[in-house]
Amino acid sequence: MTSDSAIGSGPVSIAAQGSFAVGGTIATRDGSFDPRDPMNPRGQTLHGDHARLSFQIPPSARPLPLLFWHGWWSDSSCWDTTPDGREGFRTLFLRRGFPVYLLDQARRGSAGKTTAAAPVPAEPNEQWFFNQFRLGVWPDLYENAQFSAEPGAAEQFFRAMVPDTGPLDAEVIVAAASAAVDRIGDLVLVTHSHAGGFGWSTVLRNRKVRAVVSIEPGSGFVFPEDELPDAMPSSNGTLEPVPVSAREFRALTQVPIVVYYGDNIPSEPTEIAGRDNWRVRQAMARIWVDTINRHGGDATFVSLPERGVRGNTHFAFSDLNNHEIADQITTFLAEKNLD
Repeated sequence: MTSDSAIGSGPVSIAAQGSFAVGGTIATRDGSFDPRDPMNPRGQTLHGDHARLSFQIPPSARPLPLLFWHGWWSDSSCWDTTPDGREGFRTLFLRRGFPVYLLDQARRGSAGKTTAAAPVPAEPNEQWFFNQFRLGVWPDLYENAQFSAEPGAAEQFFRAMVPDTGPLDAEVIVAAASAAVDRIGDLVLVTHSHAGGFGWSTVLRNRKVRAVVSIEPGSGFVFPEDELPDAMPSSNGTLEPVPVSAREFRALTQVPIVVYYGDNIPSEPTEIAGRDNWRVRQAMARIWVDTINRHGGDATFVSLPERGVRGNTHFAFSDLNNHEIADQITTFLAEKNLD
């Protein structure tokens, strides 16, 4: 499935690389550990609820690293090789000189060690995801879809999905991510989908986030508690705004923010839940951006098809035109003097 053209433009130089865990908690069982009874939990510890990161830093790196944060049912591998075998954002941005950090959020992927148990779902759900992530309406891709039609691409896409190993706890997730920001230092946060709302919460608590690039944020839109927009019903459920204090919200006005949405998002209600879902999320994002700017901030809403970039799915960073999406982000960073 991988061709010479998919490999990229020659070798990638890396000055440093590695991985680490950060944040989290330690659970300790009362009693004394007995080496003659090693499976008894008494006196034993459990390290969990941390984030885990891998990183690569190119020679002569740009000053601000990019921290990439995956969305729902994904882990950090979503930024690596695309489902059809091309270079993902990790390598595309390394080639552009950025230090790249990939995060697995607490209780997901390589950070799956949790201090709280939860059942891991095992029911078939992939056709629902196909629609929800706007590849098309199962079994057909959208006519203009930028997702590869190669048979092996869907196979790789479905097998890359990663469930949570513990309860989805926003405080646990954001605390670990904020610890990662503290460890790395000043950076640009790049979020996808469900990480969008967690990303805003990270900005509220950590001033080392110098800017946010958010690809199709799907939830967690925070507003001043006395300026909440109406909830937005859809055939996929109702999207609610999240109230925060005016003081907390002010943090979002202190950093440049850009949000990107792709194609095949309807403007009118539809019974196809996977499409209607994004109608209300995009509408809420427009109101959210306007609210930030009304408070003196610097937020930008980008509809990719309105810019002539068409066919993108919910995973624009791994679509066939992901280099064009990388160009959009690189231009934004340059315009904001963040490169």
